[in-house]
Amino acid sequence: MAIFLDTASLDEIARFVRLGIVRGVTTNPSILLRDGVPGSLAALEALTREIARMAAPNPVAVEVLSNDPGQIRQQARQFAEWADNVVVKIPIHGPCGELDNLEVINSLETVDGIAVNVTVAASAQQCLLAAIAGASYVSLLGGRVNDLGGDASREIARLRQVFDRLGLPTKLIVGSCREVCNVIDWLAAGADAVTVPPALLERMAVHPTSSQIVEAFLCDAAAWLQSGHTS
Repeated sequence: MAIFLDTASLDEIARFVRLGIVRGVTTNPSILLRDGVPGSLAALEALTREIARMAAPNPVAVEVLSNDPGQIRQQARQFAEWADNVVVKIPIHGPCGELDNLEVINSLETVDGIAVNVTVAASAQQCLLAAIAGASYVSLLGGRVNDLGGDASREIARLRQVFDRLGLPTKLIVGSCREVCNVIDWLAAGADAVTVPPALLERMAVHPTSSQIVEAFLCDAAAWLQSGHTS
């Protein structure tokens, strides 16, 4: 799985899909707002269907827009109909610590057969509960863990050990990247995938040392070709 692109920009998705380095796409309401997606379910459906087509067969994660359990169920079922590779993102709990979401997650996975990505988890404990509840994916906010003085790599390693020991099939996604080194550090620690915004993914690929060497090679290539014309 490795890298999921964190964006709602069709241009960015098309660009990185062409490069062959994207294994999924994730969005959330904040990304939709930032990327200028019109505020309607019709616009979200059109966008999701197009992203799903571009990213297929890789997963496309779309987050519910409500904290009401009934509306979460309704939206999850609606979103899942848009494409076979849509995964529904649901927060681990509500803004006041409401635990209804876990019941909804369990029902959607075990009864409806809808793949759920449990999001905004900030600890290994939360991720474990989501996995036990049956989530196909769970997303740990690695950058937020580090921001609060924790060690995201340690949390990831602990989760990987527990998931493997218990035989839990849940895929561990880590997001909230702050710097390029987060990606390989978190994958090395045991993440199945890391969500990466386009700008950070580009910085992963481009290195100033590589640029300098390529420039030198091109200059020498031109000089070598010219030497053949003058000999």
